Amino acid sequence: MAATTVTDSGGVRIITEVIPATDPRAAQLASGSRPSAPAALSFQVRGFRRAQPKALGTIHIFTGIIHICFGIILTVTERRMPSLPVASGVLFWLGLLLLVSGSLLVESEKRDNILLVKTCCVVNVGVILSTLVATLVHTVAITHDIPGCKTDLPFQLKAEWCFNAENKILSNGLDSIFVIFCLLEFCSAVAALSFGYDALKQHSYKRMVL
Repeated sequence: MAATTVTDSGGVRIITEVIPATDPRAAQLASGSRPSAPAALSFQVRGFRRAQPKALGTIHIFTGIIHICFGIILTVTERRMPSLPVASGVLFWLGLLLLVSGSLLVESEKRDNILLVKTCCVVNVGVILSTLVATLVHTVAITHDIPGCKTDLPFQLKAEWCFNAENKILSNGLDSIFVIFCLLEFCSAVAALSFGYDALKQHSYKRMVL
C-alpha cells in the first residue's frame, strides 16, 4: 500500500507519496520517466554540431582537392628529379585523407548518428598526425637544395636549372603555401576532435522516480 506523508513548510504543504515496487503505477511512472534513446542521441549529436562540422568539412574537402591537383602537376613536372614532397607522396595520401574526413564531417551535419561522430573523431586524429608529418616534409624541402643540385665533389658540374634562383624561390613558395594549408587543416581537425570528444562523453539526463 502507498504511504503518504504531509509536511507544512512556510505556508506550503508538501505531500510525498511512496509507491511500492509492486504497485502497477510504479511501472508506468518508470517507463514514462526514461528518456528515449533517440532523444539522448540527438542531444549528443547537437553538442558535436556546435563545431559547425559542415564548415570544417568544406575546408577539408577544398584543401584536399588542392593537395591532389598540385600532387598531379608536380609529379608530372618533376618526374626526373622529384622533390621530397613529391617523392614521399604526401600530397596524395594527405589529400585523400582530407576528402574522407571532409565527407564524414559534412554528412554528420545531416544525420543523427553517434557512430558517425565517433568515426569523424578517429579520422580527424589521423588528419592531425598527417598534417604534422606533412608540415615536417615541406619544412625540410624548404631548407634543402633543389633535387639534383647538391654536389658531393668540389668540381662536380651542376645542372643548368640549379643556377636559376627563380626555381628555388618558386619551390619554397609552394612549400610555404602547403605549410599554411597544413596549419589550417590541423586547427580544423583539432576543433572537430575536441567537440566530438565532448559530445561522446556527455551523459544523458534521466529523471529520478522516488
